[in-house]
Amino acid sequence: MTARPGKCVAIDCEMVGTGPGGKLSELARCTVVNYNGDVIYDKYIRPELPIVDYRTRWSGITRQHMQNATPFSAAQREILKILKDKIVVGHAIHNDFRALKYFHPRSRTRDTSRIPLLNRKAGLPVKVSASLKSLARQLLHKRIQVGQKGHSSVEDARTSMELYRLVEVQWEQELASSHPSSPPRTPTDSCTDSDHYMEDQYWPKDLNIDCK
Repeated sequence: MTARPGKCVAIDCEMVGTGPGGKLSELARCTVVNYNGDVIYDKYIRPELPIVDYRTRWSGITRQHMQNATPFSAAQREILKILKDKIVVGHAIHNDFRALKYFHPRSRTRDTSRIPLLNRKAGLPVKVSASLKSLARQLLHKRIQVGQKGHSSVEDARTSMELYRLVEVQWEQELASSHPSSPPRTPTDSCTDSDHYMEDQYWPKDLNIDCK
C-alpha cells in the first residue's frame, strides 16, 4: 500500500526571532513540494510581530527578503489550502505546524524524524530523533545544510520527501495495519525535539527554548 502521489506533499519552514530578545519563533519562509519534489509553494512571509533576530546563519533569512514578503495571515490561508486533505511529510514537522498555527490530522502526518524504519536503515537507534542532515547523508548519500547561508527550505522539504519515498510502502502498510483509532503520534511539544534542533543548528546556541 502506498499513498496516492497527488495526495502527498512535503513541507519545510524557516523561522525568525520576534518578541522579547528575539526568542519567539515566527514563520518567515515556507516551502511545499509535491511527491516528485517539484516546488508548488515557496514564499517569504512577514511575521505578525517585528523581527528582532533574523537568525540568518540558520534560517537563511535576511532583511531584504522581507521587503516584498507575504503577510502571515495571507500566507497561512494559501498554505493551509494546499495542505487540506493531503498526507503531509516533514522533519520534526510539529515545529512547522506550530509556526503555521495549525494542527494537521495525525493520521495524515508523516514525520521523518520519528520513523523507526529510517533509523534502522541508517543504522541508528530506533528511538533516536535523527537529524535530517544525518539521514540524508546515511540514506540518500547527499550533503545538506552546509555552508554559512542558512538552511534551504526547498532542499529540506525535498529531502524529507525523498526519505518518505524510500520507506513509503512499508511505512503505509504498517500504518494501515495499526489501530485506526490510534494514528501514529506526532509530538506537539517536546524538549527532546528542541534539543535536536539545537544540535542540528536550527537555532542559535544561546537561544533558550522553554519546554513545558
